[in-house]
Amino acid sequence: MKINNLGPSGINPYKNQMKQQQAAKANQAKSDQVEISSKAKELQERSQFAEARQEKIAKLKVSVENGTYQVDSKAVANKMIDFYFNK
Repeated sequence: MKINNLGPSGINPYKNQMKQQQAAKANQAKSDQVEISSKAKELQERSQFAEARQEKIAKLKVSVENGTYQVDSKAVANKMIDFYFNK
């Protein structure tokens, strides 16, 4: 009659490996995807505001690079107040 078991009886060495694999699968980050339909892309390209917006952005980039861009602090403050007080 055995009182003390010697050796790894009752232990499945593959169980630890399976647990590690399951933990690794659970830790993998799931990523979100966004798909824009071809119709939406077409509408965006045809937008009449796209050209004007690109011109404005180009002008802003030039003025920032030259150091001539001035921020209207009063306008920024008014917009912040409007935003925080839901106006």
